[in-house]
Amino acid sequence: MERLSHWIDGKAVDGASEGVGPVFDPATGEQRREVPLGGAAEVEAAVAAAVGAFPGWAGTSLTRRTGILFAFRELLSRRKLELARLITAEHGKVLADALGEVERGLEVVEFACGIPHLLKGSFSEDVSTGVDAYSLRQPLGVMVGITPFNFPAMVPCWMFPIAIACGNTFVLKPSEKDPSASMLLASLWEEAGLPAGVFNVLHGSRVAVEALLVHPDVAAVSFVGSTPVARAVYARATSAGKRTQALGGAKNHMVVLPDADPDAAAAAAVNAGYGSAGERCMAISAVVAVGGVGDALVDEVADRARALRVGPGEDPASEMGPLVTGAHRDRVAGFLDAASAEGASVVVDGRRDLPAGGGFWLRPSLLDRVRPGMSVYDEEIFGPVLSVVRTADLDEAIALVNANPYGNGTAIFTSSGAAARRFQHEVQVGMIGINVPIPVPMAYYSFGGWKQSLFGDTHVHGMEGVHFATRAKAVTARWTGASVGGGSLAFPTNG
Repeated sequence: MERLSHWIDGKAVDGASEGVGPVFDPATGEQRREVPLGGAAEVEAAVAAAVGAFPGWAGTSLTRRTGILFAFRELLSRRKLELARLITAEHGKVLADALGEVERGLEVVEFACGIPHLLKGSFSEDVSTGVDAYSLRQPLGVMVGITPFNFPAMVPCWMFPIAIACGNTFVLKPSEKDPSASMLLASLWEEAGLPAGVFNVLHGSRVAVEALLVHPDVAAVSFVGSTPVARAVYARATSAGKRTQALGGAKNHMVVLPDADPDAAAAAAVNAGYGSAGERCMAISAVVAVGGVGDALVDEVADRARALRVGPGEDPASEMGPLVTGAHRDRVAGFLDAASAEGASVVVDGRRDLPAGGGFWLRPSLLDRVRPGMSVYDEEIFGPVLSVVRTADLDEAIALVNANPYGNGTAIFTSSGAAARRFQHEVQVGMIGINVPIPVPMAYYSFGGWKQSLFGDTHVHGMEGVHFATRAKAVTARWTGASVGGGSLAFPTNG
């Protein structure tokens, strides 16, 4: 059986001080690889490599850094199909979804290629007589990215291209469920000419994560995962003095008004609810049917959900693949029984007519008459289960969204500009879609939610990502040779 390695200081490194973990093919349920689980020794080696590489990389010119970034971008673009196939093999999502993931990650790499412009400071001449003032942005040091299983290429690409472009070194701790994508990314960095130690991949589970969070040589931590873990990561890392951004879970709503295009709304709900088997933080989990739109909308979504072709991700005919593990599949399926017991209607039961074989299968499921207080509404499911909640009007719909503790993404489908404008202004959510069900910002904006969907005050990628990966330095300079206060170091004044 193939055994993966860590990538430390520019080379593959064995090391499994915490044992090894299985890597499955979700479409068959078979173990295909095993991944080493690093512990204290491997963490120390990875961080030491990044520390050693930092002075040289931080001192590398922007022109040289940009050249390596462009080379990495070209290599990633040429090999995106190979990367997508690795994702499909270990995560299970269909190849089209995997390719889309790689493309969205590539957009952040392209954004980072503009780093000479993004790092420009400001300059003010003669703030006082003969005195100039200007600002700089400088790298932090060693940055760590702890990323989830659902986007093994895109989420790391939200973090490391900008961190590296800004002059930092990076340690990536990917999910142990689908780790191969990170190793291909490491090999592309090497081929692009990135110096050894600037980008490192450390596999592991909780032991490795906790060691990284408190390591004295780590300057900053980026995390994406569930809200309970994000909260714990933020508390642990910040208490150890780390700059930290921890993106948590979601319970994304899609509000459908009576004036919405019914076909467009139903298609959007199905695509956003069941794409990547619902295993994404921007998936629509709750469709809010306003007024009398509910019955027709439920019927249309149900017809489309039943028609979705579920099968292996590598099959071009498949529109939805399996879930990532058997344990996760069982957890998601359990919500269907709970919803029925709590009074919701199971319109489409995804546990029926499953593909043959031992894969981690669950078909699209649809629930109606869901209400706050039901577990299927209150908890993050992270699977292909779509709930329909009914409200009388837009006021009630906005109140429903705002009462939810999550604030990641939400959408409204309407033909009314006034309703859309009111919605975007009043909802307490970080990312808003208007007739767009999955409002993931482009790379030159920043990704992140509000409330319990984000711990910290800085979103990921975009200019907020640049600011997270650097710290500002203000300089006040006098080069006139004029005396100041009889030779003293008094603060310069006007005049």
